Amino acid sequence: MSVEAYIASLSDERRPVVERLRETIINALPPGFAETMQYGMISYVVPHTLYPGGYHVDPSLPLPFLSIASQKYGIGLYHMGLYASPELMEWFRQAYSEAVPTNLDIGKSCIRLKNLNTIPFDVIGALASKMSAQEWIDCYERSRA
Repeated sequence: MSVEAYIASLSDERRPVVERLRETIINALPPGFAETMQYGMISYVVPHTLYPGGYHVDPSLPLPFLSIASQKYGIGLYHMGLYASPELMEWFRQAYSEAVPTNLDIGKSCIRLKNLNTIPFDVIGALASKMSAQEWIDCYERSRA
């Protein structure tokens, strides 16, 4: 499935939110990342041209970085750098709490956006901009050592 087909398959309520998240991320990501579908989600990855080793779970796949998924109870935003960088996680928690009046619902790398009316697009754009492809590769390799 293509990114466009994925978006077209969404409900009328979800489609504009996912489109805006996608646009926010595309406009904020540093050069080097590529948009694709991975694991049934819109994903931003480090392509094999920059990181030939790929993802350790399946080296035939490019290294995942950030993904958007429409899920049963909201939208999931998966940012692998949050899990790997405590400093980035600390920054994000603070920025989110300043922008959104409700508590952050987050797992290791999954930000659960349940209220589609309170998504802090500016914070998500800033988050997407904070790690270059090479910084993500370096962080990923340190975590695998």
